[in-house]
Amino acid sequence: MLKKWLWLSVLVIVLDQATKFLAETFLAMHEPVPVLPSFNLMLTYNTGAAFSFLAHAGGWQRWFFLSLGTAVSIGLIVWLQRLKPGEKWLAAALALILGGAVGNLIDRAWLGQVIDFIQLYYDRWYWPAFNIADSAITIGAVLLVLESLWSRNASSLKDPPA
Repeated sequence: MLKKWLWLSVLVIVLDQATKFLAETFLAMHEPVPVLPSFNLMLTYNTGAAFSFLAHAGGWQRWFFLSLGTAVSIGLIVWLQRLKPGEKWLAAALALILGGAVGNLIDRAWLGQVIDFIQLYYDRWYWPAFNIADSAITIGAVLLVLESLWSRNASSLKDPPA
């Protein structure tokens, strides 16, 4: 099942790295470029994890997140290899998460930080900046939860109460 879905992970990695390259090339650090209402492009860097978790930890977090991301990616590859042919939604979810994890791993390995450039806001409330890899991880995680709920509901419909 891995080979059938690896294209999705590779697509996420390529889009992520290409958009990060463009962001670094054309955007100035911390200077928002309005695109639509409540949506800016703005170059920033994150040495931490989601929502800048551990961003100011002193440098050790780079190696921690590299190790964690590598372990998670290996686990996702193994999981993808073990899927049955009919588990398409689960495969898509895992492939999206894998692509996002590897996209951010590339940044951490080469730069020691992750490039973020998408900024959403409402009025004076700003969501932390993120990137394509983060978006793929989020979409994959939502699909994973939904697939889990669907499969749980489907199995409870098949098994009559004792």
